[in-house]
Amino acid sequence: MASEEASLRALESLMTEFFHSCTTNERKREIEELLNNFAQQIGAWQHCIYFLSNTRNEYVMMYNLTVFENLINKMWLGVPSQDKMEIRSCLPKLLLAHHKTMPYFIRNKLCKVIVDIGRQDWPMFYHDFFSSTLQLIQAPSTTPLGLIMLKTTSEELACPREDLSVARKEELRKLLLDQVPAVLGLLTGDLLSSLLQAPLAAKLLNQPIPILDPESEHVCSLALDCLTHLFSWIPLSTSITPTLLTTIFHFARFGCDTRAKKLVAVNGNGHNNNLMPERGKLGVLAMSCINELMSKNCVPVEFEEYLLRMFQQTFYLLQKITKENNAHSIKSRLEELEESYVEKFTDFLRLFVSVHLRRIESNSQFPVVEFLGLLFKYTFHQPSHEGYFSCLDIWTIFLDYLTSKIKSRLADRDEVLNRYKGALVMLLTEVLHRVQFRYNQAQLEELDDETLDDDQQTEWQRYLRQSLEVVAKVMELLPSHAFSTIFPILQDNLEVYLGLQQFVVTTGQVHRLNITAENDCRRLHCSLRDLSSLLQTSGRLAEYFIGDVFAGRFNDALRVVERLVEVTSYGSQIKLYDMETAVPSVLKPDLIDVHAQSLAALQAYSHWLAQFYSEVQRQNPEQFVSLISTAMEATAPLISSKVPEKLLLSACHLLLSLATTVRPVFLVRIRAVQKIFDRITDGSARQLPQEGKVLVCRALSNMLLLPWPNLPESEQQWAGRSTNHANLISTLTREYRQLKDSAGLSQSKVALGASEYIPAPLLYVLTAAGFKSLCSHFCPTA
Repeated sequence: MASEEASLRALESLMTEFFHSCTTNERKREIEELLNNFAQQIGAWQHCIYFLSNTRNEYVMMYNLTVFENLINKMWLGVPSQDKMEIRSCLPKLLLAHHKTMPYFIRNKLCKVIVDIGRQDWPMFYHDFFSSTLQLIQAPSTTPLGLIMLKTTSEELACPREDLSVARKEELRKLLLDQVPAVLGLLTGDLLSSLLQAPLAAKLLNQPIPILDPESEHVCSLALDCLTHLFSWIPLSTSITPTLLTTIFHFARFGCDTRAKKLVAVNGNGHNNNLMPERGKLGVLAMSCINELMSKNCVPVEFEEYLLRMFQQTFYLLQKITKENNAHSIKSRLEELEESYVEKFTDFLRLFVSVHLRRIESNSQFPVVEFLGLLFKYTFHQPSHEGYFSCLDIWTIFLDYLTSKIKSRLADRDEVLNRYKGALVMLLTEVLHRVQFRYNQAQLEELDDETLDDDQQTEWQRYLRQSLEVVAKVMELLPSHAFSTIFPILQDNLEVYLGLQQFVVTTGQVHRLNITAENDCRRLHCSLRDLSSLLQTSGRLAEYFIGDVFAGRFNDALRVVERLVEVTSYGSQIKLYDMETAVPSVLKPDLIDVHAQSLAALQAYSHWLAQFYSEVQRQNPEQFVSLISTAMEATAPLISSKVPEKLLLSACHLLLSLATTVRPVFLVRIRAVQKIFDRITDGSARQLPQEGKVLVCRALSNMLLLPWPNLPESEQQWAGRSTNHANLISTLTREYRQLKDSAGLSQSKVALGASEYIPAPLLYVLTAAGFKSLCSHFCPTA
């Protein structure tokens, strides 16, 4: 005994020295070698039992448990049977004797070591491994310990590591599945249900939530945590009973109880106050259990009744959360709930809509439309932006499901749409309100529009993009209603923008926007931000005017395109982007953004313009010619180094789309386009940013190289176009080709300037003809 005591003190000294900040790495290696040598000794585990029983040093405890872990997982086959029996006997006794005084991480480690033994020996050599765990749960004094053991068993045996054979893994899983009915019965029947049977407890969800003492709440937390892991691997079967689901939903109600936070605030100091947060945690854990069940896509037919029960109970919880009264708004109630509970509840709704809505939608006992109404309230009263984004994702999933359903059931399309039209109209209206400063200024101003996330978008851009995706999907389902809702809002904001000309004051060469009052500037800022968003909305909806619906929706699309052409022309004519303003740091970026977005929105309609062109090419093309010509007259002046880069690049992209997608015969003859050719070929566009030069060169090249649509080969005028393209290439590469004859290239600043200017755009526009011409200059034999 004296010898073991001395060994323990020596080990404690070594472990303390090893983790001391002043110990050198060399000394640590020496200590580590000593410890490894000890662990390899036959019978070292006997000393470890003594050390664990008699030390309070956490380093020593963890080291000894590591010795056992290594012995069991790597050397167990070579351990004598008698030693195995003694280890299987000693470690559980040690846990039982010291679990209340051990640090929690030591206790958990010891539990895992015992489970590792069961992983190797149960049931052949360790027949009471699982039954002893259940006995711990049944004894009130050791219930928490038994639940920790049960969860560890589930973690380590249901999904074991790769060091076990396939046969052993299958055996363990079968053994665990055999125990599932008993385990679930114990956890939900004998344990959780019994804890709910306090005087105030109720059997119905709409009754007051029972008050549990802190110790009971702690036990319930452990039990629900254990159930969550069990549900991650056990199949849906008769083991999942209505009683079990009802019990779990009872605990899910705890997350809806705003009294949890209030009780913490008024409870004062003391032991009970420290454990009050457990009450809110119960709701989170219960929702985790439910979500594990919900995430299973393969649902047996006999389980669908249970799904209905779950959804009905969830419907009640959603009603409770979104219920308004005089004391609380929905948003304030959501703010009072635990954030993690709201996240789990949102996860549940997402799983319900994405995985199970198709199963439950046609069931007359589940009010789907009313559910969508509650989801609407839940979505638009979220206290955080992230919560709102998550709810928009749910609506996106629902809209995708509805679109797919309608496409597969064209016969009763109208009936399905009419069922959900009210919800879709409400959703569209509210999402549009949420992206407008006119209705939602306070919240929108909180969004960061500078910092880029991993997807290279700001928080504001993400907010707008997700909102527009919802709008677009509603547009696909209700095109006429969506257009009649969106276009008047766009018109109203355009009127403000188009009316700015009356406030322009010119003094010499300086143009100033004569709006100076603080409130007027603020209103203009909000209106311009809204117009920018609505222009992006219009562009996002362009795809719903083409293809088979082109003719039916032609008039609506034409109204939009005409307004976009008008606004781009207006912006270029009065040069609002170059105006002096009272608040230049705010209004000038707004004016530039509106102009850029109008060009981008018009670009989005390039496929519609291409289809329009194909319809009118042979007859009455005047209206189309007017649109394209006006758009080019508005675009050409913006391709200048004096124009802000954001606006310049939008103009370049529009030019490229018209040259590549629409490709009208007359495009190259438009005077504005000829000016762009002149600007590129005479070198005056040299100061353009590199990206702009590339885009413009690609556009000009495509005008000459790509075939005109709907014309036979004989009318393509390839000879003349080929000559013009060769001249374009020759002009672009003139200085570059002169490098062949330049002497002292490294000393020639002119040559270096030419080499820097030409290559990048040239790489994009060289074609077979141009490349052949260039090769013939450098390599006459080519």
